Amino acid sequence: MKPPHRSHGGSGRPSGGRGPYRDPAGPGTTARVPGGARVPGGGERGSRPARDASGENDAARRGARFDPARPADPDRGERRFVPPGADPRNRLGRSESDRRFADRPRGEPVRGNRPHDDRPRDDRPRDDRPRPTPSHPAPARHDRPHPPAPRPPATPSGAVWLYGHHAVAAALANPARRLRRLLATEEAEAGLAARLKLPWPLAPERTERARLDHLLGRDAVHQGVALLADPLAPPPLAQMLDRPGPVLVLDQVSDPRNVGAILRSAAAFGVAGVIAQDRNAPEETGSLAKAASGALETVPLLRAVNIARTLVALKAADRWVVGLDAAGPVPLDGPALAGRKLVLVLGAEGEGLRRLTRETCDLLVSLAMPDGNHGGMESLNVSAAAAVALYEITRRG
Repeated sequence: MKPPHRSHGGSGRPSGGRGPYRDPAGPGTTARVPGGARVPGGGERGSRPARDASGENDAARRGARFDPARPADPDRGERRFVPPGADPRNRLGRSESDRRFADRPRGEPVRGNRPHDDRPRDDRPRDDRPRPTPSHPAPARHDRPHPPAPRPPATPSGAVWLYGHHAVAAALANPARRLRRLLATEEAEAGLAARLKLPWPLAPERTERARLDHLLGRDAVHQGVALLADPLAPPPLAQMLDRPGPVLVLDQVSDPRNVGAILRSAAAFGVAGVIAQDRNAPEETGSLAKAASGALETVPLLRAVNIARTLVALKAADRWVVGLDAAGPVPLDGPALAGRKLVLVLGAEGEGLRRLTRETCDLLVSLAMPDGNHGGMESLNVSAAAAVALYEITRRG
């Protein structure tokens, strides 16, 4: 081991006149630099700085840890360090963001900045990072659902599609119907010709069953034939009362199949006409005409805004209004109904007759159900009850 230099008190540092930091002018002098400037410390730029009276040189002071709380000493040639972007008037020399989060605990994440912690960072590209596996993976291309089928073309305004052999044949035979188009398959055209003799008022258009399915919907039992026609104009009430037979009134019966079945029973038992409510009743549709099986063309169907007022008008026309109710005190097969012009009122399934309708009726009757029925049924479907009631009325009359 090399012994320390004795001339410098054993500090181990080379003297001022030796080494790369030697000062040719000697310590404690002022050296000239190009441009006429003098450097304190007695040396040129790049020379070794001189020590002050306290034994501390400038290099040691510059290498010391920066303490922003300690003010600068102008006597020692110090200037306060201001970081870039900081406010010069700030006494501690902190930037605006440092002062804003000075009271935040260390390691707490700041919105918009990543927390400064010692966790290892993932330096891999974003595309190579592992991604969570979804619980329901995307279906394969051949397993994906097919796009929905296109909707059928809209029915022209003010027209209705009638379908089924009986409904179309009865509409073609009705001179009051305004007909527009007739679509039929080859087999359906032959079956329709067996029911209705040629010539027809409208020439048929040959089509395929798939086209009718697309036009009417897959749930429609069209039997290969469809007729586009205008709805029938209802006759006035006085004209309907001139027809023989009882009158049926439907109080908010909303199922088109039930209304169609009631029309079919009404045609079978010679009913003068059927009156339905204007709002809570089905419009004339293909399913209603299919359930009626042609009776829509022979039995008048009227619309009434107010059922109670219509019953009052029927009373004024010397009609006996009878409401069919499961809790009616008088059975329908009683002798009180013999020889009367009846108006039979039927209510909706579940709710039955409404209060005002019940109060307007002259009499409430019920169907006689056997006491020992094994099924435990207390009532019938409204279309089935209409058929039984019409049978009883026509048998007594």
